[in-house]
Formats: sequence, structure tokens, C-alpha cells
Amino acid sequence: MRQDVARTISVSAHQITELLRAWGGGDDEALALVTPLVHAELRQIARRHMRGERPDHTLQVTALVNECYLRLSDAQHTRWQDRTHFLAWASRLMRRILVDLARERQAGKRGGRAVQVPLDAASEGAARGRDLVALDDALAALAEIDERKSRVVELRFFGGLSNDEVATVLGVSTKTVLRDWQLAKAWLLEQLDARGPRGAA
Repeated sequence: MRQDVARTISVSAHQITELLRAWGGGDDEALALVTPLVHAELRQIARRHMRGERPDHTLQVTALVNECYLRLSDAQHTRWQDRTHFLAWASRLMRRILVDLARERQAGKRGGRAVQVPLDAASEGAARGRDLVALDDALAALAEIDERKSRVVELRFFGGLSNDEVATVLGVSTKTVLRDWQLAKAWLLEQLDARGPRGAA
């Protein structure tokens, strides 16, 4: 039974990779075929991104996934490695969509409520609310110092990828991912604490 399940997962992963590569090569129909194969995972990633957003946010999970699909055309000619690479890219796109909306909201409504992100909830169960825009700024600053550590946070925290999947995407060992995660998390929390609260209601 377990071998049958493993074989099905393997075939599915291989099928997704082949479709992504076909799409990247210019086959427009391949995206329509790959969409139902990754839809559930994209919704799961979207739910992670929406965690901490206010209930009346302009976008909900379904809308965020749909917006992600709409913007996929800009990435058609990407040289997709596999399903994990695609999901990591989609997660980055969702984060960009939400950060852009948060920046617009803050610019249009001075003193408006900032989007709160529980930075450490995934690893320790603590709900430490963080302003999404401030976190994005801190991640950008970290990327200037150490691009890989910034990517580890993005892939693991926002994308929901496992340590092994992050290691695969970045081409490093799982041990390196764990070390980078701990160092990056400490650095980000220090930076966010130094900035202080923003946009409190």
C-alpha cells in the first residue's frame, strides 16, 4: 500500500516537472494541465501568507491564489527545475502581492493598522506579531548581507517548505538550512525590535 502511494506521488511529481518544463518552453496548454496538480498546495501556501491578515483584507486565500495565477504569465519562460522550485517561486510572488498591497494601504491611510505577521509561530508556536512591510524591509536588508539566509526565511516561513525542500531549492545541506534559519531569525527579530511597532491600531 505504501509503495503504491509513494509511486503515485513520484509519478505526480515527475508529471508536474515535465509540464512545467513544457510550459517554460512555450507550451501554453501545459499551464492549464499543471494547475489542478498544484492548486491544493498553492492554497496551503496562500493560507500561510494570509495568517495574521485582518479579516476584511482585500484579498482572501482564493483571491490570492487567483492573483498568483494571473501573474504567472510573466514567469512562463523560467527554467523550472521541479515542483518545489515552482512552489517556492509562487510563494515569493504571493508575498510580493501582499507586501505591495500593504504598502499601498499604509501610503493611502497614514497610521492605518499594519499587517501583523507571527514570525515565529511556525517553529515555536509563539504568535509574535510583526508588521509585514517592516518584515519585508528587514528581509531585503538581510538579503544585501546574506542572500541565502534571506531566502531560507522566505522559503521556510512564507512558503512552508520543509528543511529538506529548502535545502534542495538552494543546493545546500539540511544542516546548513537549519543553521541559517536560526541565525536569520535572530537577526530579523533584533532588527524588528529595534524598529519598534509600526502602524498600531
